[in-house]
Amino acid sequence: MEKSSSLKLFGSWASSYTHRVQLALKLKNIKFEYIEEDLSNKSEALLQFNPIYKKVPVLVHDDRPLAESVIILQYVDEVWNERPILPADPYERAVMRFWCHFADDKLGPAVGVVFASSGEVQNAAVDQVHENLALIERELREGYFKGRKFFGGDSIGLLDIVLGCGSYWLAVFEEVMTGVKLVDPEAFPLFHAWLREFEALDEVKETIPAVDKLLEYAKAVRAMLLGHCMGNTGVTDAATPATTAAPATATASVPDITVDSS
Repeated sequence: MEKSSSLKLFGSWASSYTHRVQLALKLKNIKFEYIEEDLSNKSEALLQFNPIYKKVPVLVHDDRPLAESVIILQYVDEVWNERPILPADPYERAVMRFWCHFADDKLGPAVGVVFASSGEVQNAAVDQVHENLALIERELREGYFKGRKFFGGDSIGLLDIVLGCGSYWLAVFEEVMTGVKLVDPEAFPLFHAWLREFEALDEVKETIPAVDKLLEYAKAVRAMLLGHCMGNTGVTDAATPATTAAPATATASVPDITVDSS
């Protein structure tokens, strides 16, 4: 525990990427100081510690900063090797890293477009989310993770943290967007069962904010995003489908589904 005597985490309460790091530190019982960032008025400390991307989370260990959540998670696991979140086998570590990249490169951006759009653009993005979830479902059914309670085995590991801290947004988004179904238990039974197991963990419950607070936040962000899209296209009728929402706009603005928080 001496290693964590000077450990600070700069984050945002609604950031799934911040939650990743918080959860890993909780699982390892590592004490740290948490600094909540106002992302509309970023602190000088955050800009100093992450001058390249200027985003959260940032972990500062003995005055040495690290950015990007998955990099932070791997660092934490190497420094504090109690309760490992990465497997010992090199091939299995590589598999975990591949699927973490898939989550942030494929699944997350698709969910981001669903949240930030409507009409035909949103329908196409929902299809893409389902295609990505089908790939994960197949891995759980007959691939590398077949027969496992968690992706990490009997306990959660790196991929569980990366996928889980973000997948809770799926249910929140379904509440916000009438008629949108992202995770159908019948279509994705293994993924759905895994998510329920993940959300039932005490450390997860302690990390993820209350659903009503997330709902309120998501509703406000979606209203802002759709208003921004309509303002850019000259559309004033709220019922008109937003068909010009670009993935870049969506992924940069949604509640941390696709990129570490802006």
